[in-house]
Amino acid sequence: MIRKRIPALLFLALSLAGIAALISCYAALSARTTAKNAQQTVVPGIDGFKKGFEKILKPGGMASNPKPAMIWSDLAATYWRLFLGLAIGVSLSIVVGVSMGAYRWIEALLSPMITFLSKIPPTAMMPIYFVLVGTDQAMFATMVGLGVFFTMAQSIYSAVQKDVRDDAIDKAYTLGASDMEIIVEVIWRQILPRVIDNIRLQIGPAMVFLLAAEMIVGNAGMGYRIRMESRILNMNVVYIYLAILGLSGLFAEYALLWTRRRISPWFGE
Repeated sequence: MIRKRIPALLFLALSLAGIAALISCYAALSARTTAKNAQQTVVPGIDGFKKGFEKILKPGGMASNPKPAMIWSDLAATYWRLFLGLAIGVSLSIVVGVSMGAYRWIEALLSPMITFLSKIPPTAMMPIYFVLVGTDQAMFATMVGLGVFFTMAQSIYSAVQKDVRDDAIDKAYTLGASDMEIIVEVIWRQILPRVIDNIRLQIGPAMVFLLAAEMIVGNAGMGYRIRMESRILNMNVVYIYLAILGLSGLFAEYALLWTRRRISPWFGE
């Protein structure tokens, strides 16, 4: 039956079975490839991954001037850029999206332009970002921020239009509320779960934009390291980095879902 619930234990068992099947398929492929070429590094086995972990966790620099291990430097660079870009993009999209949904004159002014710009892939805009803001941290933050801004502003504008009923606004005006009070107490409270969902859905595209930029002009970060290690077929390092990206995305997904449930228990799944 469609959407019929299953016991929680069965759900967990099926989830673990799916993960086990993926690992088993990889192990079989690795064993088969290694049997043909014992020196291959494209599909490394357990020993290969051990070497990969040793490499990324080994401290850098000289003994007199030690530096953080490769993985910590790359994680710090990538996730700081991601956090900064998302903070800028989400903040702008909330202000613009709510404003377009609340005021018709702002909608008429900004909606066509935002719709047009949202159809241009952020990676295609990369040369423009290079010219306008250079290739340092500002470029990464700009690319991520604008990459999520246009789409998210449209989504928030749509949420204001669909989720906030006119009679709720009329009642607030009848009770003497000002425009700002209506925006904060009526509109914002209604669309907050949608905003959290939009942030959750934009993390993946934001990482695509950021890693693409790091692969081209970065000198540190996850994208830069994946490009450098894949060029010399150190796939044990590449796969570890990919796993870290996937696990961090999974953590962010469930953290935002948990946050949404806590602050908006009335909102349906």
